[in-house]
Amino acid sequence: MVINKVRGFTLLELLVVITVIALGTAGVALAMRDAGQTSLEREALRLSVLLDAARSQSRASGVMVTWETVQDDASTPVMRWRGLRSKEPLPTQWLDTQTRATTPRVVVLGPDPVIAPQRVRLTLGAERRDVVTDGVGSFKVEQP
Repeated sequence: MVINKVRGFTLLELLVVITVIALGTAGVALAMRDAGQTSLEREALRLSVLLDAARSQSRASGVMVTWETVQDDASTPVMRWRGLRSKEPLPTQWLDTQTRATTPRVVVLGPDPVIAPQRVRLTLGAERRDVVTDGVGSFKVEQP
């Protein structure tokens, strides 16, 4: 009796190969993301959270809190917070030193429960994001 053994790939071997291909494809897709876009998105989300935190502190303490960007001694833009009374100061440095913000002279964050609508435009290279509030709700990020 002659038995022909047909050799092929097992299901497990095929699944391993497909998994390796999928991981390689995902790695290439992530590597192709624009670093400037990702960095600016992170800056905008961070700023929206910081502005909301400062606004909450202003309402809780009843003291006017303002935010603005200024140039430090090295001509690097920094954030300036005025009126905060917390033990933990809010950050004053951008995550990326190339980030620029165009704002009104001063953004007033409280203590009134309703503030004027605000828009802060962040730029990093050719990328732009707006951090906005209607004055009632929290700050959010928009792409212009």
